[in-house]
Amino acid sequence: MSSRILVTGGAGFIGSHLSERLLAEGNEVICVDNFFTGARANIEHLFGNPRFEVLRHDVTFPLYVEVDQIYNLACPASPVHYQHDPVQTTKTSVVGAINMLGLAKRLRVPILQASTSEVYGDPAIHPQTEDYWGNVNPIGPRSCYDEGKRAAETLFFDYRRQHDLDIKVIRIFNTYGPRMHPSDGRVVSNFIVQALRGEPITIYGDGSQTRSFCYVDDLVDGMVRLMATGHDVTGPINVGNPGEFTMLELAQAVIEITGSSSTLDYRPLPQDDPKQRQPDISRARAELGWQPTIALTEGLRSTVDYFRGVLAV
Repeated sequence: MSSRILVTGGAGFIGSHLSERLLAEGNEVICVDNFFTGARANIEHLFGNPRFEVLRHDVTFPLYVEVDQIYNLACPASPVHYQHDPVQTTKTSVVGAINMLGLAKRLRVPILQASTSEVYGDPAIHPQTEDYWGNVNPIGPRSCYDEGKRAAETLFFDYRRQHDLDIKVIRIFNTYGPRMHPSDGRVVSNFIVQALRGEPITIYGDGSQTRSFCYVDDLVDGMVRLMATGHDVTGPINVGNPGEFTMLELAQAVIEITGSSSTLDYRPLPQDDPKQRQPDISRARAELGWQPTIALTEGLRSTVDYFRGVLAV
């Protein structure tokens, strides 16, 4: 049976792929976005679908719509964007969560929060499990995002305890794929854009810090699976690719796939930049039957193809 589904941040990188997937399954989708980091180009191909609707709206203000499910993805997610207006970033995470939880409470519908691996901060344990409380700087330049997302998780679980709301919290690890913003400052898009332009690839520190990269289609599959679970499954659940790569390994893979002659440009490590990031996905495997299926080289090829098209315009 089809549902009417609200996706906040629906014109963003992940939100546009989620909207596409939900429409493909026969649902109606209301995409809400204030277009701070979301882009019309990400969802233009969906405009002709009669089951797709777009509302230009900021989630820090209340929203009154009738839906069967809510996916709350609204928040800039890259350091370049969330540090541009840190107060607004915190408001989007916290006030936005309150508004969407209030809507879910009124409608008595399930709501999924797109949380983040950044709730773990610069982790003192490796890999990160969901019961780890994190190692987060509450007053640093990344805190507006890290602490905003942590506060949003608190609100979700308090709404569950106080109002028995059907909540789902997913902790998203590094995700990449087509429709990433070329200047979002994330490592995959940075490396690909620099390689395609033949510019030196920027490596912070000595390049030994690690990340785990999940292709966007795999992530969206995890989100949809979590939403489909019963009332008793709340999360938080890590969704990401446990395959761990150093920044140097990623740079070399991008250079090889693009055929670039780019050299490496080493810079000092930014403040509070995590040294390691790797999800323990045991819970996702057990509760969702989920694990990533798309290898890094395969995902990088389609991402490189997308950026070739964007940069050629």
